[in-house]
Amino acid sequence: MVNGPNHDEIFEQLKEMLNSIRYGSITLIVQDGKLIQIEKNEKVRFK
Repeated sequence: MVNGPNHDEIFEQLKEMLNSIRYGSITLIVQDGKLIQIEKNEKVRFK
């Protein structure tokens, strides 16, 4: 069985995503009580 990233690596990835997004959403996908995927959906706004 392959081990996934530890909690610190996951939190670091989330922090980087939050710091880089201006408009949009970040979605955490959970399956069987475990985080399996992070999705980043970024919007571009024209004024």
